[in-house]
Amino acid sequence: MGKVGVLTGGGDCPGLNAVIRAVVRKAFQNNINVIGIKNGWKGLIEIDTMDLDISSVSGILPKGGTILGTSRTNPYKSAENVQKVIDNYKKLNLDALIAIGGEDTLGVANKLHQEKKGLNIVGVPKTIDNDLNATDYTFGFDTAVNIATEAIDRLHTTAESHHRIMVVEVMGRHAGWIAIHSGLASGADVILIPEVRIDLDEVCDILKKRKERGKSFSIVVVAEGAEFKAGQVVLKEEKLDAFGHVRLGGIGEILANEIEKRTGFETRTTVLGHIQRGGTPSAFDRFLATRFGVKAMELVINKKFGYMASLKGTEVTEVPIQEAVGKLKTVDPKLYDLAKTFFG
Repeated sequence: MGKVGVLTGGGDCPGLNAVIRAVVRKAFQNNINVIGIKNGWKGLIEIDTMDLDISSVSGILPKGGTILGTSRTNPYKSAENVQKVIDNYKKLNLDALIAIGGEDTLGVANKLHQEKKGLNIVGVPKTIDNDLNATDYTFGFDTAVNIATEAIDRLHTTAESHHRIMVVEVMGRHAGWIAIHSGLASGADVILIPEVRIDLDEVCDILKKRKERGKSFSIVVVAEGAEFKAGQVVLKEEKLDAFGHVRLGGIGEILANEIEKRTGFETRTTVLGHIQRGGTPSAFDRFLATRFGVKAMELVINKKFGYMASLKGTEVTEVPIQEAVGKLKTVDPKLYDLAKTFFG
């Protein structure tokens, strides 16, 4: 291996820089040059790169975001862009490419590998939603849960002071991992996730019973992708991104309005949004991201292309990228039943 490219695609999250740093440090030990592809797959389409060496990754371990920049660019939106990715990989004289991302970024990586385009690709799993299959945890998730938990803790005191119901909207498009973890950790009274349709009558009944027991406030945590029993997803806007995803948001506000209308209890909404993505990564995410970065470079050195780093229990191992993007990892119904023990 002479030269390896690395890119970060999709939504940013704490820990990306830790992966980049680990990749470069492991490469340096093995006399391998690393170049950064800027802004995800867009950088490979446009040949927008930067050299990565020991000095360029010094001090980035505790920084959130990514020094490479990111985008939700999907080369498969056009055959021309797919060909540019292939041609530019060769123009840059890359021997391998490490793609750090979630379902969409790794989905592109898997397609390129499966179609035998001549690209040697290794993956690193990243998403704050923790919904990527074939790995127990993705880095960024722990930080997002810690941020959400702290925010909910703070809302407890203001909710109690004003005798209000507080609806807290957290991220989670198709999976409620952040909602379930932060909700349980912060003692939320109701947790609503995309895997289980919202029953407004049941939610309001729980809140009314709390009131009857003398509890003057309640905390409701809802994932942005949760749906009402009627079945309509609440959309921020109809516009789709490059991978065909709609922008979610607004479920918290509509839920709060419905609760206030049905119960008469004063209800407020807090949307955490991109706050969950930002800031310095937790110690766990720095540790996991570092292990993933080293593993990715080891896969490159051993020419195990088409694989990604994966956490299984306490061991970092490798799995085919195809296993990670074939289906989403959603919340186990048993875990949600456990959470319901504490509702109300």
